[in-house]
Amino acid sequence: MKFSRSVAVLVAAGAALALTACGGAADDAGGGDGVTVTMLPKNLGNPYFETSTSGAEEAAGELGLALEEVGPETSTPDSQVPFINTSAQQGVAALVVSANDPRAIGDALDEARAAGTKVVTFDSDTDPEFRDIFVNQATAEGIASKQLELISEQIGGSGEIAILSASANATNQNAWIELMEAQLASDYPDIELVEIAYGDDDDQASFDKTAALLQAHPDLKGIVSPTTVGVAAAARYVSTSEFKGKVAVTGLGTPNQMREYVEDGTVTAFALWNPGDLGYLAAYAASALVDGTITGAPGETFEAGRLGEFTVGEDGVVLLGDPFVFDASNIGDFDF
Repeated sequence: MKFSRSVAVLVAAGAALALTACGGAADDAGGGDGVTVTMLPKNLGNPYFETSTSGAEEAAGELGLALEEVGPETSTPDSQVPFINTSAQQGVAALVVSANDPRAIGDALDEARAAGTKVVTFDSDTDPEFRDIFVNQATAEGIASKQLELISEQIGGSGEIAILSASANATNQNAWIELMEAQLASDYPDIELVEIAYGDDDDQASFDKTAALLQAHPDLKGIVSPTTVGVAAAARYVSTSEFKGKVAVTGLGTPNQMREYVEDGTVTAFALWNPGDLGYLAAYAASALVDGTITGAPGETFEAGRLGEFTVGEDGVVLLGDPFVFDASNIGDFDF
C-alpha cells in the first residue's frame, strides 16, 4: 500500500494545517475550518479517481475543509480496510469512499462510524447499512440503458458483444451488468452477450483480456466496458489491430483517455458523467453530514456550491444526474 498524495486545503487566511493534531470527529461537528475529510478511491493511479479527487479538492477549498487522499495500489475487496482504520484512529470527520466490495469493508466502516466519522460512498456503494450517504453518479438503469443504446447503434442492432468489466466484486459494474443482461433479453433480441470478462481495473490486464475476447469470439462485433480503465485499454488494443473499424468499443470513459481513439476512428461514442462533479458533490455531502445539515434521511436537502441543491432519496442516495455521451462533435470541449 502507499499514499498517492496528501492534499490539505483551508481557505481561512493564515490557517494552520495540522492533520495529526486534529481533534476527534465529534469535535469537528461545526463544519468549516478544522474539519478533516479523507478521500478513499478504489485504487490510486486511476485517472477517473484523480479527477474525482480534484473535484473534491475544489469543494474543500470552498468549504474550508482539510482534504487528504489515500488508497491502495490495487482494487481488491479488502484493500481499503487499513486506510479506513487509520482514518478512524486519526479522528477524521468524514470518509468519502468508492467501495471495492459492498460488504468487505463494512466492519471497518462500522467502527469508523461508531467513533463519530461520517461515511459517504461515491461511485461504488456499500450495503446501505455501512454508510450515511451514497452519492450516485447516475441511476443504474440509466447507465445500463445508455451503454446498450450506444453499442446497439454502433453494431447495427445485431450481433455478438462482450462486456469487459472491472473486478468481479465491483458493486457498480455488477449492478449495471445485471440490468444490461435483463435489457438485452427484453429489448435487444438480436444482440447476444457471449462473455463477461474482468480486467480488475488494471490497464495491462484489461488490454490482455481484450485480446483474449477477440481471439475467443471471432464473430464479435462489439465490446462494452463499464469502467474507464477497461474501455481505454480495449480501445488501445483495437486501435492497432486488424479489428479496428470492425469491432465497436464503447462504455464509460473520460475524454482525455478516449480522445485519441475517437479522433482516429476506433471509437464512435462513449458515455460518462463528470467525475470531477461527482467528487465535488461527495465532498459537499460529507460537509453537510458533519455540520448537521443532513443526517441521510430521505427528503433532506443541501446546497452543493455551483451544482445547486440536492435532495436525499431513498436509502440515503443522492443522484448527480444522467450519463453524458461524448463523440467527435463534442470531445474537444472537455478536459478531464
